[in-house]
Amino acid sequence: MSELIIQPNQLKGKVVVPPSKSIAHRAIICAALSKESSQLYHIDYSDDILATIDCMKELGTYFEKKDNSLFINGMTTFFRNYLNFNVHASGSTLRFIMPLALCYQGNARFRGEARLAERSLDPYFAIFESQQLNYMYKKDALDVLVEGALMPGKFELPGDVSSQFVSGLLFTCPLLRGDSEIVLTSPLASKGYVDLTLDMLNQYGIEIVNEDYKIFKIKGNQIYQGHDMTIEGDYSQAAFFLVANYLGNTIQLDGLNPESIQGDKVIVDLLKNPNDIDATHCPDLVPVLALACALTPGQHVIRNCERLRIKECDRLEATVDVLSKLNANIHHDGHHIYIEGVNRLKGNHLSTYHDHRIAMMIAIASTVCDGEIVIDDALCVNKSYPGFWDDFKSIGGMIDVK
Repeated sequence: MSELIIQPNQLKGKVVVPPSKSIAHRAIICAALSKESSQLYHIDYSDDILATIDCMKELGTYFEKKDNSLFINGMTTFFRNYLNFNVHASGSTLRFIMPLALCYQGNARFRGEARLAERSLDPYFAIFESQQLNYMYKKDALDVLVEGALMPGKFELPGDVSSQFVSGLLFTCPLLRGDSEIVLTSPLASKGYVDLTLDMLNQYGIEIVNEDYKIFKIKGNQIYQGHDMTIEGDYSQAAFFLVANYLGNTIQLDGLNPESIQGDKVIVDLLKNPNDIDATHCPDLVPVLALACALTPGQHVIRNCERLRIKECDRLEATVDVLSKLNANIHHDGHHIYIEGVNRLKGNHLSTYHDHRIAMMIAIASTVCDGEIVIDDALCVNKSYPGFWDDFKSIGGMIDVK
């Protein structure tokens, strides 16, 4: 699938929301760290989830994949002392796995797509230096070699770079041979993702003391317990269809947990009054929220979007560029996005920036466009939602390969 043509059309029908990628990452890792067997149901084998599975295999975990379930046995996890990880394009996988790979003495090499080299690993590098672990990395490429083993103790790191560093240490510290503390030196952004990690650790038998998201106290020598679970629907992906409904489409969404602790569940409330939005804790929602604002009368601002610059692309620039080319009244100042609503959008030839969330936002935008949209790299959705175009077509989306 090279270029894709999307014709304007109303969407109507039912979509089963795909499983939460964020929860699936965490469940796979926790199950793999147990010496017992676990079964995960409602699994979608997106590129990012496959990256996490492959990296845990490299640690020695046994997996058996079925159509939409995954059998995991961690009895042989950590049975290797030289590890060669390929995280592909998954930043979550990289930051979750890196400290885990250093639980025991050995060498670990981490490689992935060059774009990930633009996403900071400095919080981990500072920890390596404080513990006198040797590490080397290639500038302008994701290729990192680390030698040694993490020791328990006090881990200081910023909370406003990425919550993924916090989660990576939360997975790791219970396995170390002594007690540890994670101390945040700046306020935690994306708290909802840390909540998901803490909840998953609890389900797998791990105890963490959370002191107001500033200090996390963790007993060492804890034991992960096997646990079967069904992965709930993903509010990050549901957001595209929820915005479609906001724009006048009629889509029934099945599989969402109304009691979910997913941070991106906030989309439900934000769509009630999308005038002044703070993106600090929900950066993945920004592209589709910007689309909603672009078609809502009045002036709108989406604040604190700086971290979008280090996603799969410069997502801040991509969001504004794509919507501008669709005739939205939108601009940014490097921190905030400013939007004045218009009545309709116009079709155009667009780049997806090879970003799954930009591609899916464009698909929803097509329903309020005068004229067709042509996009490149439609398959970038495989990163998180490989069935997106099938679901889009099933509810009336009109697409054709150019």
